[in-house]
Amino acid sequence: MRIILVTGPGGAGRTTLAAATALAEAQAGRRVLLVSEEADPAEGVKLLRPRPGDDFRREFLALQARSSAALDLLGTAPFEDAELTELPGSRQFALLRALRDAAAGDHDLAVVDLPPLPEALALLALPGQLRRYLRRLLPPERQAARALRPMLAQLAGVPMPAQWLYETTARWEAELAAVQAVVEDPDTTVRLVLEPGPGAARALRTARLGLAVQRLALDAVVANRILPAASEDPWLAGLAAEQHRHLAELRTATTGELYELPHLGRAPRGTEDLVLLSPVRAEKTVPVPEWAVEDRREEDGVLVWHIPLPGAVKEELSLVRRGDELLLTVGAFRRGVPLPGALRRCTVTGAGLVDGDLRVRFTPDPGLWPRTP
Repeated sequence: MRIILVTGPGGAGRTTLAAATALAEAQAGRRVLLVSEEADPAEGVKLLRPRPGDDFRREFLALQARSSAALDLLGTAPFEDAELTELPGSRQFALLRALRDAAAGDHDLAVVDLPPLPEALALLALPGQLRRYLRRLLPPERQAARALRPMLAQLAGVPMPAQWLYETTARWEAELAAVQAVVEDPDTTVRLVLEPGPGAARALRTARLGLAVQRLALDAVVANRILPAASEDPWLAGLAAEQHRHLAELRTATTGELYELPHLGRAPRGTEDLVLLSPVRAEKTVPVPEWAVEDRREEDGVLVWHIPLPGAVKEELSLVRRGDELLLTVGAFRRGVPLPGALRRCTVTGAGLVDGDLRVRFTPDPGLWPRTP
């Protein structure tokens, strides 16, 4: 099943374009699910609305129930459903759960209306980041002593905190892993909606770089609300001329598909308008650029890891080797990247950025590298 994630700067029309994309696919005979908090239902399209408040209350009450014995020992008065209001961050987790549920549904295509661009990039990185934190703080190997916990629990008279803590962590890990698998699936792509203007090219660069750090594919850029190039009204003609200058910048900066949609002269209304704004059928996926390891031991005595970072600049780039991870920072984006197996037996000896290709050089460690007989 294809999944198209739609985002863009606030006000660019991403919700409308998500609905238009879903409608076009449904009219072509595909079974389509639209995930959105804001879009209106369209004929032939099943709508799934994330519900942050309901999700938060359900998860909080379930955690409270699992901890009831320890809370009773402390004399804590439990919360009731009516007392709970969602906390900041609940919306993001509800959307991630909806994304997971969408992937498990019986559909040909799911179109997901993501938040505005900066929040969307952070959201897509969240499952991997949280899994990394959980593994660091509560590594599975620390559960080796779990055989002692039942005996300690009998002595104390209540379940030991470590037991429910690890059980909860294991459940979170499984849920996060399921969401991360959906986000990183080759059939999941991102569609960027922009309105040509002073910040459009910068937003495109931010999106390309943020997605590249997370190894996600940008399948298309949609330039929305294009004004007519010719007008007898001097004010409208000047506005259109400025917009078309920014549109030309987008054409130059876009490496994949760029779709241009007209301004309707009004806010979109009804199915007919959505049909006019459908950018493109989702016929094929876009391959994610490979992070390839080049073996140059015979020529230069090194292995070179190629990490594509389109739009990156040297001044905003930072690399730190920590154990079996490479901590990669590019501007506002940071990610801990597990090293491929061969590179874990090497030391980092240099790096260079050439036309958006980060080349990290690794020299084999004689003490760790297998010897040739």
